[in-house]
Amino acid sequence: MDKLESIFELQEQLNSRIGVNMKDMPDEDKEKWILNYVRAMQQELAELTDSVPWKWWAKYQEFDKQNAKVEIVDLFHFLISLAQVMGMTAEDVFQAYLKKNKVNHDRQDSGYSLKDEDDSRHI
Repeated sequence: MDKLESIFELQEQLNSRIGVNMKDMPDEDKEKWILNYVRAMQQELAELTDSVPWKWWAKYQEFDKQNAKVEIVDLFHFLISLAQVMGMTAEDVFQAYLKKNKVNHDRQDSGYSLKDEDDSRHI
């Protein structure tokens, strides 16, 4: 088992322990959990932001590198849960990442002068 697969398995175990069973989840519950995880990720992003001295007018702030790392891992927890709600496995995420990464490189190669959402529909 590779590291990403292991992370997906561990997250499934944690979600199950919390009482979130992704298997055979009805669409209305999926909608609820997608919103729950997106909101949680927004909060984690805010907490990550607060780890960095972003108040240019305040001199007391310090870059909290350790907390920033923790917030990034928290984001992974919720992002993986979100993928699982959508029925994605570690392999699904890996394959989609490879395809989207190619699209992003192709966009850069072409100058990305035109927005074309159709270039990602195959993912």
